[in-house]
Amino acid sequence: MAEQPNSPEIPSVETESLDPALCRLERVQDPVVIVIFGATGDLTWRKLFPSLFSLYQNQLLPENVCIVGAGRSGLSHDDFRESMRRSVEPAPGREPSGWKALSQRLFYHQIAYDRQENFISLKSFLDELDATFSAQGNRLFYLAVPSTVVPGIALQLGHAGLTREYPQTGNWVRFVVEKPFGHDLQSARDLDKTLHSSFAEHQIFRIDHYLAKETVQNILMLRFANSIFEPIWDRRYIDSVSITAAEQLGVEHRAGYYDRFGVLRDMFQNHMMQLMALCAMEPPSIFEAERVRDEKTKVYRSLRPFPTQELDNYLVLGQYASGRINNEKVRGYREEPNVDPESLTPTFASMKVFIDNWRWQGVPFYLTSGKRLAEKRTEIKVQFKHVPNSMFRGILGEDISANRLTLGIQPKEEIHLSFQTKVPGPKVCLRTVKMHFDYNQGYTGPVLDAYEKVLLDCLLGDQTLFWRQDGVELCWGFLTPILIECDCPDQGKRLHPYQAGTWGPEAVKNLLPSLPGPNR
Repeated sequence: MAEQPNSPEIPSVETESLDPALCRLERVQDPVVIVIFGATGDLTWRKLFPSLFSLYQNQLLPENVCIVGAGRSGLSHDDFRESMRRSVEPAPGREPSGWKALSQRLFYHQIAYDRQENFISLKSFLDELDATFSAQGNRLFYLAVPSTVVPGIALQLGHAGLTREYPQTGNWVRFVVEKPFGHDLQSARDLDKTLHSSFAEHQIFRIDHYLAKETVQNILMLRFANSIFEPIWDRRYIDSVSITAAEQLGVEHRAGYYDRFGVLRDMFQNHMMQLMALCAMEPPSIFEAERVRDEKTKVYRSLRPFPTQELDNYLVLGQYASGRINNEKVRGYREEPNVDPESLTPTFASMKVFIDNWRWQGVPFYLTSGKRLAEKRTEIKVQFKHVPNSMFRGILGEDISANRLTLGIQPKEEIHLSFQTKVPGPKVCLRTVKMHFDYNQGYTGPVLDAYEKVLLDCLLGDQTLFWRQDGVELCWGFLTPILIECDCPDQGKRLHPYQAGTWGPEAVKNLLPSLPGPNR
């Protein structure tokens, strides 16, 4: 009997109460000067400064902290403070709690990213702040800038002597860089070589904010802290794993960047590969950054190379056309501002991936991501195999729905486990029910968003949720044959249009076991 679309749900799961002291967030103790390059940009306004301000309000930043915005625009300290105040203003005319104290630790420094003398000036300014706030030489450089200027900033910081750590004082210097980490394997290697000319590997934090989402981190806890899952988490019991990251939004203000990169470089080389690794990795001997990253790297090394001669059986690419989202008409990708009207850039991709190791041999992983889809939804579906020999075939037939574990990441953080039960009454009929867990159920403490979590980890020096260079290169190496094949002039034959507001091209039905989306 197939799974019913409106299957009943068990409404709740009991949670044991915890001692709040055991889960208290760790406050950063080391004093620090935080420098944000690209301080007048959108990322700083929407994410970085609001996250830093939230950490400050929750008393997670050190007492001796100051924040320096660095950018090309000519602003005074007060101009910059006013701009940042508006980014965290709860309502027009209302000053947010704690603003006055933090504003006195907020500064701005104008800088041209290609002028060495500007970095020498920045060093003098930071040295002054270091003395004023007793920061002990600790510095965090966050690059909220286009990827094209990242290598130049790294070199200039090194030439200006801003990257040095001194063993005798125990100070630290960290460099935080956002994706993309190059646009192919060679450019990723070139970028890494440039970064390492100024920084040691332990100083480089390659950020992937997806990994800081609570339910993403919970994948490892669910697998390795529960004895009921790990014994069946392999090819013997799991039929397939589907990972979906669907967005309703189009390219928005990122059109210039997106039209050069597309969905494979923007989502698959980083976010999708990380989610897959968390689902597939072996248990590390201890929950420590290098051990966790070692196990993820083993997954990337085990990826089966794409058979480019039969790529259509493993990959579907699409590009959104005009359609309707929430009953509002939206334009197609080629009609977006700053997009080439003849662009062949894919905005949707779905691929079938195999991991050639003992645990996962023969189990397909379906990775799907796209823009302008029917819903905003990121989830992982673990489809278990059917029961091997149905004793009910004479009554119910052969079609009994297999169990499925669904990990909702966004917009809802939740876990569903579906299983079969008998319908009440004299007749033998099955129904699919779902055991449901809301991730925030029973928890009343502070919840950090993704950027707050990664910023806190940067300041604490914890690299568990950050990329390591060998993982970056292995993922680029895996995708390179696809990128070469799909960047060729005849890509248009492989690019399937799909209407905005749907679940992607029709061709994806031939690849996926079921369409991405709720209750499927």
